[in-house]
Amino acid sequence: MSDGPQHEGRKEWEEGGPERLYVVTAGRSRPAEQAALDLVTLIVSRSAPASGMQPEHVAIIRMCNYPLSVAEISAYLHLPASTVTVLLADLVEGGHVEARAPIPAAALPDVELLEAVMHGLQRL
Repeated sequence: MSDGPQHEGRKEWEEGGPERLYVVTAGRSRPAEQAALDLVTLIVSRSAPASGMQPEHVAIIRMCNYPLSVAEISAYLHLPASTVTVLLADLVEGGHVEARAPIPAAALPDVELLEAVMHGLQRL
């Protein structure tokens, strides 16, 4: 008795094989609505998990007590970013999480100005 083919199939399911990803996203490869979510979009929980939610949804809500990017959530869940985007779109639509754009680079202070201020303070 060889458990090779069965063992390999079970391993694919556990490691995020296509079957599991299909089930997790209910067969969707894109969000129902075109959500403006990219890898650097910050996600923050707005409510506690509700009973009957998918385990992946619950995990996202629990881990987003402080802002996390879509890429970080994908890494923590060991799921592809495309799958996480579908799950996040569901949670945003349900009002469970909030998506925030990252701070644009233009809003960051000018490095040269900071250096000039630092040198001025050192001369005092």
